[in-house]
Amino acid sequence: MPELVPTDHYATIKWMGRVPENRENIRAEAIDAAFASYEGFAQDFHAGLTRPSCVRVKSQHPQGTEIRNVRQFSILSAEELDAIAKDIDLDAIDPLLVGASIVLSGIPDFTHVPPSSRLQAENGTTIVIDMLNAPCQFPAREIEKDNPGHGKGFKPAAKGRRGVCGWVERQGDLRVGDTLRLHVPGQRAWAPEG
Repeated sequence: MPELVPTDHYATIKWMGRVPENRENIRAEAIDAAFASYEGFAQDFHAGLTRPSCVRVKSQHPQGTEIRNVRQFSILSAEELDAIAKDIDLDAIDPLLVGASIVLSGIPDFTHVPPSSRLQAENGTTIVIDMLNAPCQFPAREIEKDNPGHGKGFKPAAKGRRGVCGWVERQGDLRVGDTLRLHVPGQRAWAPEG
């Protein structure tokens, strides 16, 4: 019996980007298409099978420890990005300012899809969702540079709407306009008290 359940929720890739390896900040460069290898997008700062641990996992590993890279992609919802922009009084937020890898449209409450869910393209390319991507100050700084007076509101506005981190389960091409289907784990919610 399959442990992952295909849903009737589909998303369209609206934007794709790559954060340069020699980055000075979190800004991404827009791309129309890329091959998603087991290491992520080639020439991306976040690519690799492993990565040095960071503040996200400081309760588990000393900073800088080599760990599996489950943060190859930063995947955001266009709808949630629009809601963040509205909350900080902007017409829109350019995805490159927040270091996005993929911006999708069509899956409600996207940031809170269950960890271990899959996003699968029609060609079979599959991304595993690791966990939500907590807001940080790096996007706020870039928003502030381009929109003075608006960056400081990013972190509170993005709480629970910053998207997810993900990694490649099955290699393949991805391009703007592709449709991805959401597959979710078939388990019930965790109930440690009973």
